[in-house]
Parts: sequence; structure tokens; C-alpha cells
Amino acid sequence: MKKVALACAMLLAFSAVTANAAGLKYRWNSCFGDGGAANKTSACSANTGSNVMVASFDLASDVIGATGIETIVDGATAGTALPAWWTTTCRTGFMSANPTISPSAANCFEWASGIAGGLGAWRQGLDYGPSSGRAIMAFATATPTDVFAAAGEYFAFNLVVSNAKSSGTGSCAGCSTPACLSFSNVKMVAGTKTGAIINTAAAAGSNYVTWQGGAGVSSNLGSGCPAATPARNASWSSVKSLYR
Repeated sequence: MKKVALACAMLLAFSAVTANAAGLKYRWNSCFGDGGAANKTSACSANTGSNVMVASFDLASDVIGATGIETIVDGATAGTALPAWWTTTCRTGFMSANPTISPSAANCFEWASGIAGGLGAWRQGLDYGPSSGRAIMAFATATPTDVFAAAGEYFAFNLVVSNAKSSGTGSCAGCSTPACLSFSNVKMVAGTKTGAIINTAAAAGSNYVTWQGGAGVSSNLGSGCPAATPARNASWSSVKSLYR
């Protein structure tokens, strides 16, 4: 009887660890846990409206006194260079980010209240070849917050791509070009306490989305969809260099 009880206890412990393993999640329209889409197809016929990618994550352990997150999304398009539609040269301000969770979110949760921040930069063709781009974002709260791994999936941010200049006179070529965007890294800042760095997917394919199917995307990240930053034991200084 004792052996059975011990076996059950070990199984429960293993299940708890597995369920709360750290990982990144990225989907269109809603968070991963709410069934967000992995691919977005557009007819590129409208110049109004926008397309929203929702980033979220799971923690492997509690973070005490969290004050903010620093995040990276890496992307690449099919072809040898980013098309005009994916550049600020042709579409000024086409990309933005916000920390506003959807009112309909049911299976992902805010890690703190009163969060502010946004997109710091969209680096074009600098990080993983001429067909790549990198979005760098930061969000913070004025009140340090204890964030518990057991709470499940945490909403991180929305990355928004507008439909401006997709069609007609003055449009920018490339809306129909396949692309892939990967939620590559999140660093949870905790002041003087221990924070958290997450740079792996929560499950196979959970950390990236495709645009127009993503076919033919190839960059220095590797053929096909770009994967998250390769898993490794990162130091604070090594991760900090990602945001420069």
C-alpha cells in the first residue's frame, strides 16, 4: 500500500512539473490556451484594420517582485529580402505593440496590473539576414508583483501589423509574401531579485505563427519557419545583448 501511495505521489509531482514547464506561446487573434490560430491568410484587399499576434508564456518557477518584461519577436519572409510591406520605409508605423489583454481571454492571465510599454524597435535585415526582421518590446508595472508558475499561461503582449497600403494606389508590395514570426525570448525583470529568462517553446511549434502559409521562408535562422533562439544556459549579460 505504501508503495502504491509513493508511486502516486511521484506521478502527481511529475505531472505538476510538466504542466508548469517554462515555454513561449504565440498565436493570431487570441492566446494559445484560447485556441488562437497558427496561420493567418489575407486577401490583401483592405487598407484598414489590423492583424494581431498574441504572445504568452508559462513559468517554470515563481518570480518574486516582477517589475517588467523585455521581449523579442524574430521574423523572416520568403525571398531574398524583406518586401516593402514589411518595412517602415514604405509603411511608417505599420507595426505596434500593446499590453492590453482581450476581454474574452479565458485561459491566459495578466501577470500584473497597470502594465505600460510598447514596441521599441523593428530592426530590418540586421539580425538573421536581409529577409529577416526583429521586434524589440518592453513592458513594465509601477508595482512589483509576485508571479506564480502554478497560475498557468500568462499573457505577454499583442504585436499588431496594420493593413495600411496593402492594395490600390500607393500600396506597398509584399502583403501576399509568406512570412513566419517567432516569439523568441522573454526576460522577466525582478529588480534585485531573481528573474526569469525563457527562450524555448512550451510545445513543438507553439512559439511561432505564419502569414500567408509561411511557405518558402528561409533566413539565417534556418530553412522553413524560424525557430526560437536556440536553447542554452543563458546568463543575464548574454541575454541583455539581444535587446541592443
